[in-house]
Amino acid sequence: MDLDEGELFMELIRDVANELDIDVLCHKILVNVGLLTHADRGSLFLAKGTPHNKYLVAKLFDVTQKTALKDAVKRASAEEIIIPFGIGIAGMVAQTKQMINIKEAYKDARFNCEIDLKTGYKTNAILCMPICNYEGDIIGVAQIINKTNGCMEFDEHDVEIFRRYLTFCGIGIQNAQLFEMSVQEYRRNQILLNLARSIFEEQNNLECLVTKIMTEARELLNCERCSVFLVDLDCCEASHLEKIIEKPNQPEQRPTRAIMPGDSFDEKQKMRNRFTVLFELGGDYQAASVSRPSSTELSTSTLAQIAQFVATTGQTVNICDVHEWVRDHNQIRAESEIDSTQAILCMPIVNAQKVVIGVAQLINKANGVPFTESDASIFEAFAIFCGLGIHNTQMYENACKLMAKQKVALECLSYHATASQDQTEKLTQDAIAEAESYNLYSFTFTDFELVDDDTCRAVLRMFMQCNLVSQFQIPYDVLCRWVLSVRKNYRPVKYHNWRHALNVAQTMFAMLKTGKMERFMTDLEILGLLVACLCHDLDHRGTNNAFQTKTESPLAILYTTSTMEHHHFDQCVMILNSEGNNIFQALSPEDYRSVMKTVESAILSTDLAMYFKKRNAFLELVENGEFDWQGEEKKDLLCGMMMTACDVSAIAKPWEVQHKVAKLVADEFFDQGDLEKLQLNTQPVAMMDRERKDELPKMQVGFIDVICLPLYRVLCDTFPWITPLYEGTLENRRNWQDLAEKVEMGLTWIDHDTIDKPVEEFAGCADEEIKDIEFTVTTLNCNQQTQQHVAGAGGDDSHTPEHQRSGSRLSMKKTGALGKAVRSKLSKTLYNSMDGSKPKTSLKLLESHVSEDMDDKSPTSPSQPQAGGSVGRMSASSSTSSAGTVVDKSKKRSKLCSLL
Repeated sequence: MDLDEGELFMELIRDVANELDIDVLCHKILVNVGLLTHADRGSLFLAKGTPHNKYLVAKLFDVTQKTALKDAVKRASAEEIIIPFGIGIAGMVAQTKQMINIKEAYKDARFNCEIDLKTGYKTNAILCMPICNYEGDIIGVAQIINKTNGCMEFDEHDVEIFRRYLTFCGIGIQNAQLFEMSVQEYRRNQILLNLARSIFEEQNNLECLVTKIMTEARELLNCERCSVFLVDLDCCEASHLEKIIEKPNQPEQRPTRAIMPGDSFDEKQKMRNRFTVLFELGGDYQAASVSRPSSTELSTSTLAQIAQFVATTGQTVNICDVHEWVRDHNQIRAESEIDSTQAILCMPIVNAQKVVIGVAQLINKANGVPFTESDASIFEAFAIFCGLGIHNTQMYENACKLMAKQKVALECLSYHATASQDQTEKLTQDAIAEAESYNLYSFTFTDFELVDDDTCRAVLRMFMQCNLVSQFQIPYDVLCRWVLSVRKNYRPVKYHNWRHALNVAQTMFAMLKTGKMERFMTDLEILGLLVACLCHDLDHRGTNNAFQTKTESPLAILYTTSTMEHHHFDQCVMILNSEGNNIFQALSPEDYRSVMKTVESAILSTDLAMYFKKRNAFLELVENGEFDWQGEEKKDLLCGMMMTACDVSAIAKPWEVQHKVAKLVADEFFDQGDLEKLQLNTQPVAMMDRERKDELPKMQVGFIDVICLPLYRVLCDTFPWITPLYEGTLENRRNWQDLAEKVEMGLTWIDHDTIDKPVEEFAGCADEEIKDIEFTVTTLNCNQQTQQHVAGAGGDDSHTPEHQRSGSRLSMKKTGALGKAVRSKLSKTLYNSMDGSKPKTSLKLLESHVSEDMDDKSPTSPSQPQAGGSVGRMSASSSTSSAGTVVDKSKKRSKLCSLL
């Protein structure tokens, strides 16, 4: 009281600026204004509500300079006064943003004397002024009543002090409100964090999760009741049964049309989802209830109908007057349950696909005011978390069901994939021949002569020769059953079948024994390598990883890298886990983990992508003169290279075996290429394109040069005992190169049934009897121009001098039927060799006249090569129409002569 007005003003502003508690700040404002203006008492109202429904709430009411803060807050909480904008003196100030100064209150029609009548206090002068933020928006109204210094009204000086002070108070109130909002935001974030944690803690109990979410929402938003309606999303048994009995190719039944914004509620109800579960939470001391309402209960409940409206339209509704809202939506019947309901906030709960899975509903704010936009924003976060929790719980339940189904399917699969008891008993009683009788020690082993039962016996012999049965105490009947089960789980594809697995395992056995690689391996690693070789292509479908990825198959979704290899390993584990098939059952836990790691790494190494990743590291070790392969990483590299060497070992087999296997591989690749054309409508790569089968020899040479030879060369340099693999590959490369050159020159072609037979050796239909065909071929680099007729039909050429047979003249004879392709080529070449002769349509006519035509009608002038040259091209490509186009260069002539 000793301070002058200016000092007092600055002191009060400092107090206001430093205060962030909204209750303390409002109390200080009213007390300080009373001091500055000599007012008896004052009230402060804060603006609330939505832009279309603004109202004032009395923060503090009738505060004198002697009123304690605690008493003022208690009174305001007990008697909450709400004044809509435009009603009363404070409401008019809030609406118009204009000050009101009244000398005699009872003479002003806007004054409400109800408070005076209740308290016995008489209001004379009133000064009411708006409080605005820095943007000019109303955030509150301050009102002071009656002067204490004997004056009957508030003068201009009071008005000026009030205006100046409230300007700073507006800033203080806004800061306090922002601080209060930040505190609420922090509290909300903590609650949402707890909810997020609850989603994972309660994912197996939907009731506990929804109850916890409703409890937090009710406490944070200070409402009386909270409800959650859940929609039936085809999770019931009836819907499951309907899905089971649907036809496989029957299109999914969908509504005839989508719900449109202009549809009436009755139309939308026809397409609505029905609520199946209702969660309700009442007051503070009431437990949550869970019910399954019937159709009748839902149709007779106004609250349920409002929830159905929200679920159908997907809109959030904030209802301030329930009765008025129901009247506006006359399709919803008003029931007695809404008599005590003033406000409802109802919001849809959606999942990740934006499908409504439920509705959350808040009923009545505890203080009787409507729900604000801030309430709706907070509630939206609860609805999102509720949706996440419900969706997560439903997915967890579905995952559990799927896991159970998978377990059942695995049990059925294991039963059918496991060898029968009769087969097992038969194999256990069979005599197993020695390894030499199966040629197991040789790198030239072939399975062509082995029947299926012999393949299983050969596998058993490999295990015995490596002493694995006794070393790891493998029951013999379990081993027999496992071998039969592995064989059974290979599909009958053309190449990647059981016999390929047998060949890979035999090559590994030969490398270990004949190649002396077993000295670098432990017995456990040998066991793992043999198991990996036998299982490395289990359940192969005849298509590669790229095809699985392109078709987005379930396997490609399950495994993003090394798709088929991971599947092969999983099948291997499935068989081992099947009853009576665990050949590792006697191993210790540590040995079991070790051997399974070896098996997995070895099977994954058969992916050529993995081979290229590991190859450089392996080459670096070899180039550095590495001889100790016992380190874990080095052993893994060595095993990986050995697996690849065994997987492609068919390339090192004798030529008659190699080109037969190459045909099997090509057929399987071509089948995949056909699938790509059919299913994907794309052009396959060259090695899978049936139309480019003539490029097979050239591609084989490339495969050998890029993958096989570098691998076998480095293995041979490091481990010289496996040289046969390298030498066999080199020999086959020469054969493939020679065949590629023949194909390029047109001397042979590749068809579906054979690979490298030249054209003149093809036989067509065996039913068609053709007489011996005799013709003469004159080498193109021969200087002689005369032709000699060699031996008649069916004659003997044994008396022809050797230098004549191998020099400038070559006689070719074929007995038997010729294929259509050969007939066509033979006709064309003979035809081109005839000078003006009329085309012969009958091959038999050509047969009877071929010798005469070649002797009498073939031109021999230098400008046109002799008939022998033309006839000699009969096995070449039909694109060459005359011999003259072939013999332009002497180099090509020499090459062709040497090939002929």
